[in-house]
Amino acid sequence: MLELYQFELSHYCEKIRFILDYKGLAYRKVEVTPGIGQLDLFKMSGQRQVPVLKDGNEVIADSTAIAQYLDQKYPDRPLYPTDSRQRALCLILEEWADESIGSNSRKAMLGAFSQNSSFRAAALPSSTPAFLRTLVESVPQEAIDVLGLGAGFGADSVKAARKAMAQNLEALCLLLTANDYLVADHPTVADFAVAGLSMYIKFPTGNYVDLPEGLKGKGVPGLADNPSYEVFWAWRDRLYADFRQAGQVSRPASASAPTPINID
Repeated sequence: MLELYQFELSHYCEKIRFILDYKGLAYRKVEVTPGIGQLDLFKMSGQRQVPVLKDGNEVIADSTAIAQYLDQKYPDRPLYPTDSRQRALCLILEEWADESIGSNSRKAMLGAFSQNSSFRAAALPSSTPAFLRTLVESVPQEAIDVLGLGAGFGADSVKAARKAMAQNLEALCLLLTANDYLVADHPTVADFAVAGLSMYIKFPTGNYVDLPEGLKGKGVPGLADNPSYEVFWAWRDRLYADFRQAGQVSRPASASAPTPINID
């Protein structure tokens, strides 16, 4: 069986989970422990980042390389159009999603967590004691701003990321107003890249991703709940309903593989 070495909350891993489900491929999710698990991942793949796909003796790192491998090895329900112009647009949109949506959505989400106490509290497991939930909600904004600046998502960085994401969502709405999919009359890797990588702007509802209940359907205020982007969010909800399988859980790895962790 295919094995996907992943972080459950990685939007790049969500891109690959979309593709695996679309192609109807059975796979086992192997949750990588940050730090020590990534050392094991390096031994296996020569690098420390997820996602990594293991198919028998084949080990493939990077979401774009994994998508290409899966389409060549398992050609049913192809990810890339045969028409040359459509294929070019597909490749361009996938790269744009990886670079622009992937980076800016992360900064926008972290900014929202830092600026919105109820959003921070929603990210806590339901079993979190009330006193700890209150403590998280009451962390002074000044302290969070200092931590955010040190982590590379200060106020200016977050503002620029939100502006870029607003422009991205506007462009996507225009593309999707009269079309079911971004490039062709069927889903392509561009659709799954955009859908998966937008996870940080608005988390999906349902049991597609192992999330705290309070985060499901929630997202970055002003982007996730803006009526101007409803066309995009309705489209993404449809992709989840049509192509993502709910309820896939992470399973224990072998002793020599990265150790699973409980996401909550």
